[in-house]
Amino acid sequence: MSDQIVQFAYLLAAVLFILGLHNLSSPRTAPRGNMMAAVGMLIAIVATLLVTGVVDYWIILAGVVVGSAIGAVLALRIQMTAMPQMVALLNGFGGAASTLVASAELLRYMRRAESPEGIVPIAIVLGVLIGGVTFTGSLIAFAKLQEMMRGAPITYRGQQFVNALLGLGAVALCVGVVLDPFDMPVFSGLVAMSLLLGVLLVIPIGGADMPVVISLLNSYSGLAACATGFVLGNSGLVISGSLVGASGIILTKIMCDAMNRSLANVLFGAFGAVDEAAVASGAAAARGTVKGYTPEDAAVIFSNSRSAIVVPGYGMAVAQAQHAVRELADELEKQGVRVKYAIHPVAGRMPGHMNVLLAEADVPYEQLIEMDEINPEFPETDVALVIGANDVVNPDARTEKSSPIYGMPILDVDRAKHVFVLKRSMNPGFAGVQNPLFYNDNTMMVFGDAKDTILKMVEAVRQFR
Repeated sequence: MSDQIVQFAYLLAAVLFILGLHNLSSPRTAPRGNMMAAVGMLIAIVATLLVTGVVDYWIILAGVVVGSAIGAVLALRIQMTAMPQMVALLNGFGGAASTLVASAELLRYMRRAESPEGIVPIAIVLGVLIGGVTFTGSLIAFAKLQEMMRGAPITYRGQQFVNALLGLGAVALCVGVVLDPFDMPVFSGLVAMSLLLGVLLVIPIGGADMPVVISLLNSYSGLAACATGFVLGNSGLVISGSLVGASGIILTKIMCDAMNRSLANVLFGAFGAVDEAAVASGAAAARGTVKGYTPEDAAVIFSNSRSAIVVPGYGMAVAQAQHAVRELADELEKQGVRVKYAIHPVAGRMPGHMNVLLAEADVPYEQLIEMDEINPEFPETDVALVIGANDVVNPDARTEKSSPIYGMPILDVDRAKHVFVLKRSMNPGFAGVQNPLFYNDNTMMVFGDAKDTILKMVEAVRQFR
């Protein structure tokens, strides 16, 4: 196959990638975007296989079959509530692939006794460094999200100094490999250092910052793939990796803005490390008295309402309550209540987590309203139903300068006429601070499993038909 046809195929794949990303900007067009990007990747793979130099097609075919089978099983068996873990794991696989390909290419140069020239040595070290950090960092993110290890930040004395020292060491090893690509002890040290850095950079990041971490690791995987594309001289890989890297960085910036924090603060601030003494003190100094209500009490309020806004949070994901939420909304709409959903940019454990869960429950796309658009509606809303959200509805973010979440844009739930908050307990959110919303006069707490509570609400609301 001529090089011109291969390059044209890569260009066509790149166009499909870009169109796919564009369609991912809306839940309504996201399925089409996924399909376009998948077709683009298929074209790029076929074009690569037709390039002269493929050693063994049977090995490649075996890899395609095994990989496709694993992907299909994961896609069919993984629950939507576990999608953040899935995304973290896939980011890790991308980083591992880049590290292995860059390493294999260096070994190929060694076998031919041909020293890599131009940008190739730099691309090799970048592919190995970024890919290694992405791989182990993603595994730690997966373990935190899967609760295989504690989700709170893991810190120790002198942590930032150690990380800075290791970072400088990694840079020195990169320079060493570029100057002498065949120095295997130095190269092996770079691989080991990149894997260690991935672990140490992610363990001090708390669960509340996982949307940012996953987005950033996704960007890393793209940058590693881009570097590997330069190693192989593959323009398709360079383009696709650049798109993933750039879009991931942009999304990371959006996530940080949504929390009114810098990326450096997310990565090095150990946000979410809970001081138990401070939590106990904050609980003792609670502003008022919590009022506990039953699902039946909530049904009475709903029956006299004309508008309701549902505020989903991580608690909804844990309880797998999205289908019950849709059932409640359907019942309310039958009784003339207008229902909308308020989506905070960092609610959940990955960008768009709440959108994905609610889409699985067939919630109409037009009812999913972003924070800036929905906030002006809260003062005119009869009932706000908060399901497992905490920090993203904490009024202290607006008024309490000493609060660690001060300045973070929040959903103005407290301004609704009535607020129902569904929680298992009064434990604080990942920020480790109490929420004064729970003590407001217009707030009614309903304790228990979110799914069971909402199903009881559904039955109670039906009694008012």
